[in-house]
Amino acid sequence: MVTRGARVIIIGAIDGSQLGTEVREAKKAGAFVIAYDRLIRNTDAVDYYVAYDNFKVGELQGRSLLEGLKRRKGPGPWNIEIIAGSPDDANSQVFFNGAMSILKPRIAEGTLVVRSRQTTFAQASTPGWKAENAQRRMDTILAGIYGRDGLDGILAPNDTLARAAGKETPVVTGQDSEVESVKSILKGEQYSTINKDTTTLVRQAIAMVNDLRQGKLPAVNDAESYNNGVKIVPACLLEPQIVTLDNIREAYAGDPVLRNVVKEK
Repeated sequence: MVTRGARVIIIGAIDGSQLGTEVREAKKAGAFVIAYDRLIRNTDAVDYYVAYDNFKVGELQGRSLLEGLKRRKGPGPWNIEIIAGSPDDANSQVFFNGAMSILKPRIAEGTLVVRSRQTTFAQASTPGWKAENAQRRMDTILAGIYGRDGLDGILAPNDTLARAAGKETPVVTGQDSEVESVKSILKGEQYSTINKDTTTLVRQAIAMVNDLRQGKLPAVNDAESYNNGVKIVPACLLEPQIVTLDNIREAYAGDPVLRNVVKEK
């Protein structure tokens, strides 16, 4: 892209800490670099970040876990376990931090009980976002601590891990609005997911490119939160939406695939 003269490069990195050399070359060639969905870390050669507000995603997951426990399990205290995403994904820690900002006070006061005591990101993380890794860890916790019952809820960072680890658990969170998890919510199994409409994210990225082409500064709404280890990257953050059985039809009314999934039920 650099050798072909690209003036703006949008990068959706899985591991955003491995691109320092490449983005430096892009900057030397005079290109703007926009990190898309995942922050590019440990370099000053990134200009902007466009994504859904991933800290808020975690907050929504934490709140929905508490709401679901109240609805499905009655008064607390409640036993929960925590699953986090892959440690090589820059978003994973942000999801976790957002969720724990809601859950930590409840753990401290005893309303929530994590009987495994695995409450740090390192303890809860899931290498590669692989379902089998989450399932293996949760099976070990269940067999060693809970037996057949006693676990009331699981904070899961995405739908794949929610389905892998929380099949028999009353309240499980998720993210990404995967078809199988939308069906699971409709059946009253998985409690919630997060809707992050990719089309809206793409439109915002294109708007930033058009601003740069015209010599304008792209609109940002967060100029202080996203430190990539070297610099604070100006960010344009979109609003995620929590989805439960209460609002599932409304949430997916504009989605050509998921609105049909919802209609079928």
